[in-house]
Amino acid sequence: MSDNTPGYPFPKRASIHQRRAQESAPPESQVHVEETQPSVSIEASRSFARSRAKETDFDQILRPGTQETPASGTEVPAGLPTRRTRRVAHEEPASETTGMRSRRLAQERRAVRKRRRRRSIRTFIVLLLTLTLCAGGIYLAYTQLRGSSSSSTAADDFPGPGNGQVVVTIYDGESGQQIGQRLVDAGVVKSLSAFIRAFEANKAAVGIRPGSYTLKKEMSASGAIAALLDDANRMDNTVTVTPGQTKEQVAEQIALVTDIPLDQVKTAMADATTIGLPAEANGNVEGWLAPGSYELAEGETAESLITQMVAATKKQLDDLGVSAADREKVLTKASILEREVRNPEYLPMVSRVIDNRLADTNGETRGLLQMDSTVLYGVGKTGGIPTAEDLAADNPYNTYRNPGLPPSPISQPSSQAINAAIHPAEGNWLYFVTVDLDSGETLFAATHDEQTQNTKRLEEYCSTHQGKC
Repeated sequence: MSDNTPGYPFPKRASIHQRRAQESAPPESQVHVEETQPSVSIEASRSFARSRAKETDFDQILRPGTQETPASGTEVPAGLPTRRTRRVAHEEPASETTGMRSRRLAQERRAVRKRRRRRSIRTFIVLLLTLTLCAGGIYLAYTQLRGSSSSSTAADDFPGPGNGQVVVTIYDGESGQQIGQRLVDAGVVKSLSAFIRAFEANKAAVGIRPGSYTLKKEMSASGAIAALLDDANRMDNTVTVTPGQTKEQVAEQIALVTDIPLDQVKTAMADATTIGLPAEANGNVEGWLAPGSYELAEGETAESLITQMVAATKKQLDDLGVSAADREKVLTKASILEREVRNPEYLPMVSRVIDNRLADTNGETRGLLQMDSTVLYGVGKTGGIPTAEDLAADNPYNTYRNPGLPPSPISQPSSQAINAAIHPAEGNWLYFVTVDLDSGETLFAATHDEQTQNTKRLEEYCSTHQGKC
């Protein structure tokens, strides 16, 4: 088939090689070719065919579905695609693309689910690690605080079991705090806080009996309580005088321990000369029987025992620099403090109230102490709240009726009360009231109106603590 064969628009391989040869030939050949017209016609035909083929191919590439249909009468080779076949070929893949798209979307959804699962797993791991770190931090802080608390707890207590020997007297009616302070002062336990913890932890501690005990120094708080509960450490051959006791109660204690008849003990107390009672006491031993424990010697008599008590009081007053003329006054004031104040921290403040009222002869109080403890003592009672009848009783100890101090002490004062009587706190108070008989909480006031409000607190306490008021 020649290059000019109708219906075959593409040049043959031979023509292509011939053209390449002509393009690489010297210029003379080209001049010669130009002079030959048939060659020019053939070459132009070939060039037109080539450019037409390129245009057709390019148009097919750019617009594969819009190739122009050959003119009528032109025979299309069987191997070339027609416009219809191209359109069908272009449309057929659409259904395949939809299926592929569905699979692609399904794959993407699965991928999204996988990413979500991975994110959920990562989130869970992060939360778990965070919680673990927080728990670890809390535990570390707890262990450090616990260790610090344990260290501070150990620091305020002796390890025990103690050494040496010391005699400690526990008085009747003393609270755990008072017992603990007594042991601290004696060097038995290291701190009051350690003793209070041990006291509260041992339910049997409330059964500690009054008396004198042989203990060791530098004992652990729990060991000290165990020793106080052990009767083997209690000295049975001692007489214990408790602060706040009256001379009648002390006489009964002596008679109980020594088996000396109570009448003989009272007779000995009345023998001022024998027992060394100073003249300023006016023959009344009340307030002069120093609290403490007295060990009974072989053949001990009531007179010898009471003499020791009076001598101890005189020595204490002398050591504090109290003159003989002021002894009775100091003991009387201290004995009122002992009976009125339940918590020792309020002793100096109540001492100031007494002084202020004694000086207020022309003021609101008219110099009346109005102390319940003195009224009760005057009617032979040792506790409670005075009744209307008690307050109306006509006796020299009724300080609601009689201004000034009562004629004598009303109990045996402790060393703390004596110190407070000598060194009162500063203040303008004229009134006080203990509003909690368990803790000893006490409120102070400078006017009667304030006192009325404070007294309501006591009434509230009494309404909820039947039998204590």
